[in-house]
Amino acid sequence: MLKINLKQLEAFTATAEYGSFTRAAEELYLTQSTVSAHILTLEAELGVQLILRGARRKLTLTEEGRRVYGAARDILDRCQLLQDPESTARRELSVGASTAPAQYLLPGLLSGFLQHNSDSRFLLRRGDSAQVHSLLNQGEVRIGIVGAALDRREYNYQTLCDDRLVLVTAATERFRALKALGAFGRDLLDEPFIVREETSGTRRAAESYWKKCGILPEKLQIVACMDNPEAIRRSVAEGMGVSVMSELSVREDVAAGKLLTFDLDENGFFRRIYLVWRKAVSLTRTEQAFVSYLRSELKK
Repeated sequence: MLKINLKQLEAFTATAEYGSFTRAAEELYLTQSTVSAHILTLEAELGVQLILRGARRKLTLTEEGRRVYGAARDILDRCQLLQDPESTARRELSVGASTAPAQYLLPGLLSGFLQHNSDSRFLLRRGDSAQVHSLLNQGEVRIGIVGAALDRREYNYQTLCDDRLVLVTAATERFRALKALGAFGRDLLDEPFIVREETSGTRRAAESYWKKCGILPEKLQIVACMDNPEAIRRSVAEGMGVSVMSELSVREDVAAGKLLTFDLDENGFFRRIYLVWRKAVSLTRTEQAFVSYLRSELKK
């Protein structure tokens, strides 16, 4: 039976969060040697190394350390709720969101939730779908909103809504004429392409579509790979190439006449936007209320 205590978990999580034994000791009002001893005992009990140590190396967690951190953070948060049911920890919502939901869905939804739950507060982190899963795994956020379901064994996924993906082009006379003729995105695959980074949910969905159509991604004329949708929109508007993007992310530019959109085919192509959290995590009442609010609002 494991002999682990909360002091060991507190020392380990504080060191992981502050990236320093010294800073963790200051925050916990302990000596550095005590913090180090707690972590060494925890490592010995678990039989794994949690932290990479080295005088010239920035403190980093091992792969096992990242896994243990998420579990340890969850245990400490639950203990805090038992101690103080109305604590800040209970009312805080730490959310990680991939690019399109973070920029175009969440602002209005967070504002709406706070109107009915004024004592809550949000911590919002943004990244691509893979980065959000990493934040969940490390315990840095507890709820994610992503465009790709990457690991159904470790995570709970609930479909929030469908997101239409479209081919985006500059608003030139040539593309306006093609749109007037009823062209689809799949008819424009000879154009120079700007793509998202490999871990992006948008890119994964686009590559899934190409595969379904029998199109090899390597046959596309890729001229740039970018991890910033704003940079992609501007590059497309300047005529650098075309790109597959969330319709949500380009609505304002389309309305302003800066960009054009083409459905990929006659049926349109959609990807799902998911709510996600680790199966090992039990959501607080505030988190459950937030999940219910998101689902009810997006159904409207």
